[in-house]
Amino acid sequence: MAKDNGNIEKHSFVLTPGRYVGIPDEDDNGIPFDDKMKELTATLATQMEKEKSLDDQIKALLKKVGFEL
Repeated sequence: MAKDNGNIEKHSFVLTPGRYVGIPDEDDNGIPFDDKMKELTATLATQMEKEKSLDDQIKALLKKVGFEL
């Protein structure tokens, strides 16, 4: 097995896998973290409310055909 000390040395001996497998840096979209989290949690809350509604519909339909959860 050949050693690749030159590549490791080129990266100042940092062994972070991303430096060697080509993982691209994440783009900063410029949205502050707190603002993004408020948006994401609001979306999640809406989705969770929809989930409750769909769960109730599924339970009602199952009950109609003789099955209960």
